[in-house]
Amino acid sequence: MKVEQIYTGCLAQGAYYIESNGEVAIIDPLREVSPYLERTQKDKAKIKYIFETHFHADFVSGHVTLAEKTGAKIVFGPNAETTYNAHIAKDNEEFKLGDVTIIALHTPGHTMESTSYVLRDKDGKDYALFSGDTLFLGDVGRPDLAQKTGELTEADLAGFLFDSLRTKIMTLADDVIVYPAHGAGSACGKNLSKETVGSIGEQKKTNYALRADMTKEEFVKEVTDGLLPPPAYFPLNVKLNKEGYKHIDEVIKTGTTALSVSDFEKVANETDALILDVRHQTEFINGFIPRSIFIGIDGGFAPWVGALIKDIEQPILLVVEEGREEEVIIRLSRVGFDNTLGFLEGSFAAWKDAGKEIDTLKSVSAETLEEEINENKVPVFDVRKPGEYDSEHIENVPSTPLDYLNNHVAEFPSDKDFYLHCAGGYRSVIASSILKARGIHNVIDVAGGYGAIRNTGIIRTDVAVCPSTLK
Repeated sequence: MKVEQIYTGCLAQGAYYIESNGEVAIIDPLREVSPYLERTQKDKAKIKYIFETHFHADFVSGHVTLAEKTGAKIVFGPNAETTYNAHIAKDNEEFKLGDVTIIALHTPGHTMESTSYVLRDKDGKDYALFSGDTLFLGDVGRPDLAQKTGELTEADLAGFLFDSLRTKIMTLADDVIVYPAHGAGSACGKNLSKETVGSIGEQKKTNYALRADMTKEEFVKEVTDGLLPPPAYFPLNVKLNKEGYKHIDEVIKTGTTALSVSDFEKVANETDALILDVRHQTEFINGFIPRSIFIGIDGGFAPWVGALIKDIEQPILLVVEEGREEEVIIRLSRVGFDNTLGFLEGSFAAWKDAGKEIDTLKSVSAETLEEEINENKVPVFDVRKPGEYDSEHIENVPSTPLDYLNNHVAEFPSDKDFYLHCAGGYRSVIASSILKARGIHNVIDVAGGYGAIRNTGIIRTDVAVCPSTLK
């Protein structure tokens, strides 16, 4: 028996490869399926099952493509409805895989079809739990993604989740390994651990949601408290996972069309395509195509694309470092953005060499920001997440999270320069590019973000207070 976690940091997502005696099961595969096919070739094995823990909201699964390429059976849990051929498992249904068995445990709560899978070894002992978004390490799945107006509330779903955890998950032996679908960084929970493998026993001891003496009412309150609105692309990805999607090979073929400067400009004008610049932020700061949006490929790329570009059908043109075009197309497709029309051949250098108009972003050091605050009391805005802001921030600086930048546009001054910062300099450049694309050019980025600000004398809410002054 072989169990392999295939973890993708950009999405904080874990897919799983299970092999026994030449038969393979894949759990929650990503959109691009070549890694799974390569592993089966290496093992001289065949994929028999593709298990889905639920209809994912934060990424587009590769189940449909993988089934087409291998003939494997797609398996969902009870209550799932698809437009393609899939096996809808019964609760506790068993699936033989070589010498081992996989059991479907219906664990509704995150969604109503949510199902965890228990891997039982050849001796009949429970070995591992693939918990999907039902149980994370340190957290549980958010219960607000499957609501239907007039039918279910997030409190209803949280109640189902409580029952699933108590009657299905916590009854497993303490030594059963827990393989969750996500780790820290995912928007599918509130406080996920950076660890990606745990055990039932550890979670009973450390996970707030598994506290032995917790009542259902306490659970519902704690699990639903502080939930931020889910990203706009989540329901669109659920729809794709239920109904199917364009073949990844077709998406890559179209997206990797090389466009000359003149063709790039022509397509941009004729299609109202969004120009997405995915180079490093320092390169973007020094020069970019006017009205282009920056979301760097080396940051939390795919989730930010999903959060900030509202329509997954939006036509996109890419400015990308040469040689990374296919990588970008694949990562866009993971969150359902399949309408990439091509990329600028020769990248930004070709545009500049052609004598086309360019724009730049003013960026200053944290030390310069300190001088400006002390001398001119300049306005500063914090685009980090609310939790980061609440932990510590510059005194008298408002929270304007990147995720909800649209709600704060009116707050930015039009008559004087203002400064944006995030934690390290990535998100502030994204925010600045969006504002500049909207004609707000008096924005200044703070290089190094809050990490650099901590090394200055700028007054912050985390500065120690003399105990004698505390009341």
